[in-house]
Amino acid sequence: MKPNKIVSSRWMEGSGPEAETVISSRVRIARNIRGIPFPYLASDAQTKHVQELVSRAAASQEEAFGQFTFLPVESLPPLEKELLVEKHLSSPFLARESQHGALLLRCDEAVSIMINEEDHLRIQVILPGLQLEEALQEADGYDDRLEGEIDYAFDESYGYLTACPTNVGTGLRASVMLHLPALIMTGQANRLLGALSQVGLAVRGLYGEGTEIIGNLVQISNQVTLGQTEKEIIRNLGGVTRQVIEQEQASRQVLLNENRARLADRSWRALGLLKYAQIMSSQEAMQLLSDVRLGFDLGMLKGVDRRLLNEMLVTIRPACLQIAAGRELNPQERDLERPERLKTLLEEFKESV
Repeated sequence: MKPNKIVSSRWMEGSGPEAETVISSRVRIARNIRGIPFPYLASDAQTKHVQELVSRAAASQEEAFGQFTFLPVESLPPLEKELLVEKHLSSPFLARESQHGALLLRCDEAVSIMINEEDHLRIQVILPGLQLEEALQEADGYDDRLEGEIDYAFDESYGYLTACPTNVGTGLRASVMLHLPALIMTGQANRLLGALSQVGLAVRGLYGEGTEIIGNLVQISNQVTLGQTEKEIIRNLGGVTRQVIEQEQASRQVLLNENRARLADRSWRALGLLKYAQIMSSQEAMQLLSDVRLGFDLGMLKGVDRRLLNEMLVTIRPACLQIAAGRELNPQERDLERPERLKTLLEEFKESV
């Protein structure tokens, strides 16, 4: 295995509205093909047929899909599959378990279309900052183009039919990834985030369902898709997100007012460890990156930027470390390799730090 440079995804840019708090906005639309069983009930021949149908539909629309690459998951090396998960381009199920799974991936990695995941199609768009409406518009565009070629499973009463009942209706799942260090440091996060379930939202960690909150990164998403329009779902999530942003910004100001020097020291110490530590776990790296991000956002640190910090979130993950190193690494070796990769990324900013 040769060392490789990991291509940056568009969501890592660190730009977009509310980028100080919102790392990314994601929209995912689930669709199934009429007359073919859902993937978990489909035969090998049927899932293969789904892959062929979607591939042909995309190939017939060069203007819309000309910048996409078709990636049959079975043909990818194991580490490349895991890298797709680490970059949020594929679900763990598609990468590890799907039968005849495939990915249509746009060159900027903002759009990925999963084939034979839990549903026949999952059209996903991830953009930097708070851009839910823009992400929905992009996803709807590709959805319309594919629906022009493929007959979707649709019911006049229920809407789009999906493998999981919670996706029936619009088939839309929208989420935002937020950095909420001040709310967590001031002890307000549990109360605020706990209240979100009362308005139909779910709170998860960096990699979605089943993952804990590490590095002060929180994913908020809708839970209900039936009985609401796509615009209502996006409007509700966007409105709640802005309220959370306001609370986070107010908490940051409280921290600054109470002890600016201690907050600055915490950020600078974190940066020092990222630059000079010899061994580092993934969890420690996540917390250090959070402390540095907060220091940067509050104007206490120079020489790093959000794009770099977002790239580091992926750089510290197991598959990325191994691909970048050009060899397989056991957990202990990854803890040694992790600070080396972080130092490499920070080197270009050495003069201004």
